[in-house]
Amino acid sequence: MKKDIYQIRSNEPLTASVWRMTLAGDTQAITAPGQFVNLAIDGLFLRRPISVCDCEPDRLTLIYKVVGEGTERMSRMKAGDELDLLTGLGNGFSIGADLRRPLLVGGGVGVPPLYLLAKRLLAAGLPVQAVLGFNTAAECFYEAEFRALGCGVTVATVDGSAGVKGFVTTAIAHRNLDFDYFYACGPLPMLRALCDAVPQEGQLSFEERMGCGFGGCMGCTCRTKNGPKRICKEGPVLEKGEIVW
Repeated sequence: MKKDIYQIRSNEPLTASVWRMTLAGDTQAITAPGQFVNLAIDGLFLRRPISVCDCEPDRLTLIYKVVGEGTERMSRMKAGDELDLLTGLGNGFSIGADLRRPLLVGGGVGVPPLYLLAKRLLAAGLPVQAVLGFNTAAECFYEAEFRALGCGVTVATVDGSAGVKGFVTTAIAHRNLDFDYFYACGPLPMLRALCDAVPQEGQLSFEERMGCGFGGCMGCTCRTKNGPKRICKEGPVLEKGEIVW
């Protein structure tokens, strides 16, 4: 974990409620896709955890959804403003040696951490397929960015206004996608439905309310077959086979 001050380079809306923020600063503590940062907002007691979408040695990209006072304040921040961040938090995704045909599955704001993962998988010479799920076409984002990387992309919307009508599991079955391992991030019902729907093993990144963000308060502990684990410390990425639903 590393604490530092970052300067906002840009902060722009991708949809009516989802924003992309880029910051300048040291990202050396971020060692794996799927990790997150915890940022301080003046006047608010708890930091806000935001997953890392992309990072370079001196630049960090965060994508967040405006859902409360903290993120609403973030949406009003401008280029040149500074933020206090804890970086390098959480246990990220890992790339197995036997992996051949990975599938990335994201739901809503679970999509962003899969972007850096896609870059790492493609750099390892692996073909990457991605299924991105949203409620409606107006909420879709980052389809073009995944395609620009070289991923095969399938979009699913609950109302059928874009891509396959239905959920991510509907799209996987509809397209008869061929994969030997999956990585997923999104709301809990999506993660559970995915695990029930496919026999392949995989890694899941969980969304959870956090107090401290670095394992001190025990507020985000969940049950696993290997005992209690903290989403902010041992997670947010856990193996499919260890989850106790």
